[in-house]
Amino acid sequence: MSLLTPPNRTRGDSTIGLINIVFLMLIFFLIAGTIAPSLGGGIALMRLSDPQTQTPPDALVLRADGQMELDGMALGDDANTGAEAYLASLTDRSVARLLPDRDAPAAVMVQVANALRQGGAERVVVLGEK
Repeated sequence: MSLLTPPNRTRGDSTIGLINIVFLMLIFFLIAGTIAPSLGGGIALMRLSDPQTQTPPDALVLRADGQMELDGMALGDDANTGAEAYLASLTDRSVARLLPDRDAPAAVMVQVANALRQGGAERVVVLGEK
């Protein structure tokens, strides 16, 4: 064997192409993940018993005991009746605003939201604190 001739190598499959594809996919998912908006950390519900809490005039308030009220007027604890009374007070039913207390039962909040949707509200927005 001479020092000037290269050694005989068998030519196998090159993995460079595979590495390039994996690297490009990695870059794509890194960029796509940073462009997508984050969903946020959830909603922070208010404690309605605090004296500083002011309820918006056009929101259906759900108290901790399951009672609903609108503009300070009690609507009872039946989800369908409260939703009907609230929707009757709206001129535009495209957005229904629900302000639940932090300690309100989640099942009641879901029932009220479903009753609002079935009553004709296009969207139900749950209000919270900033």
